[in-house]
Amino acid sequence: MSTFFDNMKKSFKDVPVTEGKISTSEFLEASESLVKLFDLLGSSAFSVVQSDMTGNIEKIRAKLLSAPDKASTLQDLVLSEAGEKKKTATQGLLWLSRGLQFTAVAMRETVDRPDAELTKTFTDAYGKTLTKYHSMMIRPIFKLAMKACPYRKDFFEKLGADQEKVSEQLKEWLEALESIVQIIFEFFESGNYGKGL
Repeated sequence: MSTFFDNMKKSFKDVPVTEGKISTSEFLEASESLVKLFDLLGSSAFSVVQSDMTGNIEKIRAKLLSAPDKASTLQDLVLSEAGEKKKTATQGLLWLSRGLQFTAVAMRETVDRPDAELTKTFTDAYGKTLTKYHSMMIRPIFKLAMKACPYRKDFFEKLGADQEKVSEQLKEWLEALESIVQIIFEFFESGNYGKGL
């Protein structure tokens, strides 16, 4: 009985982090797998979230392909663009990380509050993460998406039939995702790399 996590191309727990540096290639694969999670939420309202994240993944991948020696880790990629006027990949990473943080907080709220429905946990997560970066035009689109979340029970059934296995895998995946998001944000803050992006 395979689960959503078994079918992932790459889980965040399999992304190499060496001396605090995150491997770009595996990080992108894990991020692409995470984007598929929104398919399980089953609402076209989430397509805006998915296309935003996918667009940012593509910006980072383009940098990795054009300058693999300068972008093998996320930290190297940001540093390689630090002196440039156009920081396309850095901006992509910053916004992708915000999307990942939203997903991590939403799933953490969902795990820690077993009685709360997804409309509540995802709305709360949006309020704690992305809303401060979004304009008045964008916020209603996202709020609509949160209201379109499926019932908790239906969502967890889509993750896999073996709920015990799903619970274990979700926990591992989520802890790894939270750890990676924290490393990225601490790095951005350490050199103020997100300024003006």
